[in-house]
Amino acid sequence: MLSIGVDIGGTKIAAGVVDESGEIITATTRSTPATDAALIEAAVADAVAELQKDHAVVGVGVGAAGFVGADRRTVNFAANLAWRQHPLAEELERLTGLPVVVENDANAAGWAEYRFGAATEAAHMLMVTVGTGLGGAIVLDGQLVRGSAGFAGEIAHVTAVPDGQWCGCGRRGCLEQYTAGTALVRTAKRRAGAGDALMSPLLQAAGGDKREIDGPLITRLAQQGDPGSQELIAEIGTWLGTGLASIASLLDPDVFVVGGGVAAAGDLLLEPARAAYAKNLTARSHRPLAPFVVAGMGNRAGIVGAADLAR
Repeated sequence: MLSIGVDIGGTKIAAGVVDESGEIITATTRSTPATDAALIEAAVADAVAELQKDHAVVGVGVGAAGFVGADRRTVNFAANLAWRQHPLAEELERLTGLPVVVENDANAAGWAEYRFGAATEAAHMLMVTVGTGLGGAIVLDGQLVRGSAGFAGEIAHVTAVPDGQWCGCGRRGCLEQYTAGTALVRTAKRRAGAGDALMSPLLQAAGGDKREIDGPLITRLAQQGDPGSQELIAEIGTWLGTGLASIASLLDPDVFVVGGGVAAAGDLLLEPARAAYAKNLTARSHRPLAPFVVAGMGNRAGIVGAADLAR
């Protein structure tokens, strides 16, 4: 039984035909016309039509960056795409003639890791994606947790520092502001601009212009052994582990799966996260410590998870 998974990002739409074992049989991409909902739908429908030519599919799953309603049909809000209370599933069903399920993109990726990736042995999983922002997906007792309105798993906006750094959501001190790639780059630029000697190799690698410092550059230098870059990533990891210790008091997962661009740093990120988690976990001497593992599905996760949820 085949289904199509579609991962709609801010710049690219990736779609693929996926089988029951989570393998992508064939895939295609389109550019995302982010400011026009009708054009986004037309691009998705065009990709689906291409994939359908040689494969009989039972439905389409769409991973969408935004607040997806509990009905798995409506995108209530997306910060970077033209969706406001938008009936995305209905519109795509009209264009494709196939049943459509819509899921938050982090949920879709998390489901892929639970079904086919790094958490296949777990019953209770929390996935976090540490990229430009911070995403989350929760699986408890083998069920993807969506919540009453479909908004569960938004760990980015758990308060980490009351009255702390302003967040794009309009509040202050959200965990995302201390754990995501934006925080990594912000701290690096601030320290480089202040003449911090530890940032000299990073600044040199950026051509002497702190504005050219970005997350991939920091990660690359950290992997090459640069102490300053490693310190920056360790700080992100410490915040992440501290935040997840609080979340574990509520959810008690078997495993934390860590994905996203910053996760490419591997143990440079995860070891400080593990240490901070163990230090801050309630009743830590009376409970097992959930392991932190790197996500295994990579860029395939959104497509595979959305397709599996549709099936």
